[in-house]
Amino acid sequence: MNYTPKTTFYDHQRTTLEQCAMEKYWGLFLEMGVGKSKIAIDNFALLSEKNLIDTVLVLAPKGVYDNWVQKEIPAHLPDRIKHKIARWQPNLTEKFKEEMRQIVFRKNREAGTLHILVMNIEALSTTKGTATATKYLKENPKNMMIVDESTTIKNRKSIRSKNVVKVGKEAIYKRILTGSPVTKSPLDLYAQCEFLGLSALGFKSFFSYRNRYAVIQQRYMGARSFQEITGYQRLDELNEKLNGFTTRILKSECLDLPDKVYLKREVPLTTEQKSLYVQMKKLALSQLEDGSLATTASVLTQIMRLQQICCGFLQPDDEPIQEIKNNRLNELLSVADEVQGKVIIWSSWTHDIRLIAEALRRRFGNKAAATYYGGTPQDERQDIVKDFQDPDSELRFFVGQPRTGGFGLTLTAATTVIYYSNSYDLEIRLQSEDRAHRISQTKTVTYVDLVSPDTIDEKILKALRAKIDIAGQVLGEDIKQWLI
Repeated sequence: MNYTPKTTFYDHQRTTLEQCAMEKYWGLFLEMGVGKSKIAIDNFALLSEKNLIDTVLVLAPKGVYDNWVQKEIPAHLPDRIKHKIARWQPNLTEKFKEEMRQIVFRKNREAGTLHILVMNIEALSTTKGTATATKYLKENPKNMMIVDESTTIKNRKSIRSKNVVKVGKEAIYKRILTGSPVTKSPLDLYAQCEFLGLSALGFKSFFSYRNRYAVIQQRYMGARSFQEITGYQRLDELNEKLNGFTTRILKSECLDLPDKVYLKREVPLTTEQKSLYVQMKKLALSQLEDGSLATTASVLTQIMRLQQICCGFLQPDDEPIQEIKNNRLNELLSVADEVQGKVIIWSSWTHDIRLIAEALRRRFGNKAAATYYGGTPQDERQDIVKDFQDPDSELRFFVGQPRTGGFGLTLTAATTVIYYSNSYDLEIRLQSEDRAHRISQTKTVTYVDLVSPDTIDEKILKALRAKIDIAGQVLGEDIKQWLI
């Protein structure tokens, strides 16, 4: 390819880039943890060096798009490529206006510079966001547009999907990225491929696509009649079409991946969470000043309450649980849609464990999830583990409390582990990681942490990754650093 990456390719990444680099449209259907973001970044870097593009628009969900700005692009875009990045903000601050002037309008641009705008895809549900994305590509016709987690546009009737397809008509090079393009039915593919272009699948309308691949029966209910999809057909033909413009790779096919892959999904706090979080911080700091937080237990209690707020609830001493509007459960379900195979989900609180299991059963079926925590009857525990380890069992999600299930169990059927919340205890984190990563595990294990930015979540995760036992750090001079 005559291209030198900043970070070394794995074999599957190099092969995929060689396959799609010069194509006008392509789908990167790579399982989470395989490195599709790096491939996309190397793709636009390569096109930039060939002077084929000078503009990139990246659309990604709220939980992911900051990661492009703060981690992925700095990590993988070669330093030799001069570039400017702007992160979309709905509030037009003077700083953001200036950033936009420098990357949107050609007269303000620096020659020989790659300009990158990263937007949360939810912004394209708004007039302002859609207008900005359209203007950005129209003003700069040597461009590329990337939709990360493209299942966010699978609903062809949604305003967001319609606007993404509309904006995509201004793009020269287009890419969609997702771990699992089909979450419910093959019909999920249509809107994602419509963004790439009508020539991708070869259908001018959704209805002609549906009639080709869905089995439809006319149903009657009294005087009313309606069409019901009862199955799907010609899927081999559909797969053959997809093979012409997509790459599908599972973790199990990537023999050169490291044993453990760590990912982070950001979950922004809602307005209600932010308000309660600030109040709780102020209370903790005032208690620190008056000497109330004088023991490790009292400090950890305050940390725990801040964590609870991040998860969407608060349980003061001897009082009922207070529910708080939050985004965390939806983000978990989004991750669950993307991954293949069996999944372990760890959460510190039984309240969350029950909510998670209920949500997973609603989405994936009544037998898809089982809970494993202090309240799980002893005589059911071994059966849960046995069913989870059985590849033919319908049990796909093990939703557990790491203090209960994080020790002694073998759960190697899972290759994905999600931390809905983290314990501040280093031993619990290490032990819970090793339930999937132990003798008899032959595949790479991906660990996904759900984290609310600028909160105790980030501080706990940073400490755990640095192998720091937080319980031994929260007294003395370090207390304020944990609470502010």
